Amino acid sequence: MFKKVLSLVKNIFHNRFEEAVAISSSSVIVIAIAMDKIMFLQACPLCILTRYVFALLAISALIGILVKQKIIGRLLVAISSILGILVTSRQIYIQNMSVDELSQLNGCSMPFHTQVDYFGIINAISRTIAGGPSCAEDGWRFILNFAEWGLLFFIIYLISSILRLSKQPNND
Repeated sequence: MFKKVLSLVKNIFHNRFEEAVAISSSSVIVIAIAMDKIMFLQACPLCILTRYVFALLAISALIGILVKQKIIGRLLVAISSILGILVTSRQIYIQNMSVDELSQLNGCSMPFHTQVDYFGIINAISRTIAGGPSCAEDGWRFILNFAEWGLLFFIIYLISSILRLSKQPNND
C-alpha cells in the first residue's frame, strides 16, 4: 500500500506538478473559507493575507501550466512560496509573543479589506505584517494551527519547486 501511494506521489510530482500546486493551494483557500462559515471563525488580517498568498501560488501554478517554458511557472511557485513562508512565519512569531509585546502592536486593528480601502494596498500589507493582538489568536487547531499548517504547505511547495527546477530540463 505504501509503495502504491509513494508511486502515485512520484507520478504527480513528475507529470502534474503545476496542476497539483494549483488544486491544493486553491483547496486550502476553499477549506479556510468554509471553516470560517461553518465554525463561525473570524479570520485576522494576517490569515486573510495568507489566503491571498495561497491565491498567488495558485495563479503562479496556472501560469506554469499555460506557459511553454515550465521554468517560469516553477520560479513563480518558488517566489510565491517564499512570500508565504515569510507571512506565516511572522504570524507564528506574533502568536508566540508575550502579552506585553502584543500590547505594543497595532497593525491589525482593522480588517484587511478595510485597511486597503483606507490606506492603499502597500500600506495595508505593511500594517498587516506589523501584526496585532487579533493575529495572536489561534482559534482553530488540528495538531497545528492555520498559520503553522500554511507554513508547512509553503515549505513543501518551495522544496518541491526547487527540486523540479534543479532536476528537470527547462523545456519539459
